Amino acid sequence: MIPKHLLAIESSCDETSAAVVRDDLAVLSNIVLSQDEVHAPFGGVVPELASRQHLKSICPVVRESLAVAGLPLEAMDYFAVTQGPGLVGSLLVGLNFAKGLAYFYKKPVLGIDHVQAHIESAFIDRPDLEFPVLALVVSGGHTSIFVLKKKLKYQVLGRTRDDAAGEALDKIAKFLDLGYPGGPVIQRLAEKGDPLRFPFVLPRMRDRSFDFSFSGLKTAAIRLVRENGITKESAALTDFLASFEYAVVRALIGNLTRAAEELGPKSLVLCGGVARNKRLRAAFEKAAAERGFPASIPSPKLCTDNAAMIGALAWAKIKAVKKELPLSLDLDAYPRSPK
Repeated sequence: MIPKHLLAIESSCDETSAAVVRDDLAVLSNIVLSQDEVHAPFGGVVPELASRQHLKSICPVVRESLAVAGLPLEAMDYFAVTQGPGLVGSLLVGLNFAKGLAYFYKKPVLGIDHVQAHIESAFIDRPDLEFPVLALVVSGGHTSIFVLKKKLKYQVLGRTRDDAAGEALDKIAKFLDLGYPGGPVIQRLAEKGDPLRFPFVLPRMRDRSFDFSFSGLKTAAIRLVRENGITKESAALTDFLASFEYAVVRALIGNLTRAAEELGPKSLVLCGGVARNKRLRAAFEKAAAERGFPASIPSPKLCTDNAAMIGALAWAKIKAVKKELPLSLDLDAYPRSPK
């Protein structure tokens, strides 16, 4: 049987990415261009700058993705693109580019949910994961727990009520003038610190839900910084960062394990940009092993925003339909996850 190919595009925030994914989920290319240098002077992503940078980058990124895969645009059987959630200006760049290609080549284009694609990234390396799957998605913009009773059936169990975990890490790094993006900087410095020196009280939901809240941890961290006179030159900096990182990890794993014990899934998944964090990965693997759950964490390159995960979810949707998809361009961006 002649293999089919799909070009996927991701532009939900500040990474421009394109990937060519074959129907057997072989990732033939996965090009990611970061905008960290553009946003670093501001300590965070500036939406207008992000969308402008996507406009500059999307053609070269797609061209490189095709070159690495060794295939022309004419060889693509489908196109897929992130539809949301994300920054609306950034989403529209990728969405309109993909729709233009679909119109010109008369091939179907699929709109893909960014958060669901993060979960699907775990299946690229571990297609054998058993259902039900309990997935913890942790990134700069999203912190949620999903249960999948079967393929493509996503049910939200809990989500952050304020800051996402990655956002809280970035904000503390910005407050201390440590640089952007803050998560990797905190991880590097925290490796040298004592995670028990500065105790943090973890937030608890009165309704016993699986929701998260990180604004309280962030406020407590800022108070500790001020009370102890901590600066980026302080000897106590590494201990403070290790303690804050440890508190964020405990909050994440605590909710996940409580959900796992209550629901009894067959597999656990950790995904999203913050899933690259070494302390979080170690805590997740330990919690899964102690409870006897098969667990999966995507490789670090598949944790960040990337088009390969968009392509993987697109193929799952195509195969689930089991019929020819219509040549429809009726796709609109949505900045927030549907309730």
